Amino acid sequence: MGLFNKLKEKLLGKTEENKDSEITKKDNDIQATYDRGLKKTSNSLGEKLNSFLAQFRTIDEDFFDDLEDLLIEADVGYDTAEMLTDELRNEAKLKNVKDSKLLKNVIVEKLVELYEQNNTKDSKLILKTGDMPAVFLFVGVNGAGKTTTIGKLAKKLKDAGNSVMLVAADTFRAGAVEQLKAWGQRVDVQVISGNTNADPSSVVYEGLECAVKNHIDYLLVDTAGRLQNKVNLMNELDKINRTIHRKIPDQPQEILLVIDGSTGQNALNQAKEFDKTTKLTGLVLTKLDGSSKGGIVLAIRNEMSLPVKLVGLGEKAEDLAEFDAEKFAIGLFHELI
Repeated sequence: MGLFNKLKEKLLGKTEENKDSEITKKDNDIQATYDRGLKKTSNSLGEKLNSFLAQFRTIDEDFFDDLEDLLIEADVGYDTAEMLTDELRNEAKLKNVKDSKLLKNVIVEKLVELYEQNNTKDSKLILKTGDMPAVFLFVGVNGAGKTTTIGKLAKKLKDAGNSVMLVAADTFRAGAVEQLKAWGQRVDVQVISGNTNADPSSVVYEGLECAVKNHIDYLLVDTAGRLQNKVNLMNELDKINRTIHRKIPDQPQEILLVIDGSTGQNALNQAKEFDKTTKLTGLVLTKLDGSSKGGIVLAIRNEMSLPVKLVGLGEKAEDLAEFDAEKFAIGLFHELI
């Protein structure tokens, strides 16, 4: 069964999975987090598409031109919008669809299909397997939510029974170390930090030594915000990466780019540029609850080979969720199915 039909049956309450005995409370809670976090995007997309379809009685070239504009405005990406519009144009001709309202399910189905295409990389975090600490390196521009994401993930990992340590390698931004230390106190994990303006690589090395000595499971490294076109800052990031690799040869296990999902198309552009200069393993999309731009996940999923691994769907620690395509699609499209 395709993802679209599976979602439709779930939303219409026709599957056995709706029975309490078959769905755990935890699973329901996670879906509720997705629904809350994507409410603005879902409402916005639903209103725009329904209003758009009401304007057209028949399907013609004007219909497809305006539909492409709508998809671009919904932040699904220029390339994705063009590709979807071409597919819908062909689908309408193939099925001889003349009524615009009859094309609604086809539009949603095509959007959902993006979650099933090119999904060759696992969207799950690569968890610790050996004796050495698993190192997660977080990168991105200022204000994307790196430090908050690290704090929330630290809580999740610790609640799951793991030992966690944090490294404050952002030694330049005023308040960066204090912010991470506040999360350390809140979650009750140790934070390794250096002096103001200290070499970030030296702080990371100290954290690595401490983590190895204390048999820590996960070492989460916070780095300074940097623009992908600043060569000196990108070189600094490369130095941190080499420092980690020298100390623990198969690390870092994850290099995660944290991007502000509310920036829409800019988030996609940022991800593409960072991926050119850094060997990213995945993306973290934050602040999706505060905007109507959750559609950017569609663009990222269709236009990049990198998986979205974590999504920020609210302010609470539990609102940081591992990316789940099915739950995301339900949260995003339930207003349209």
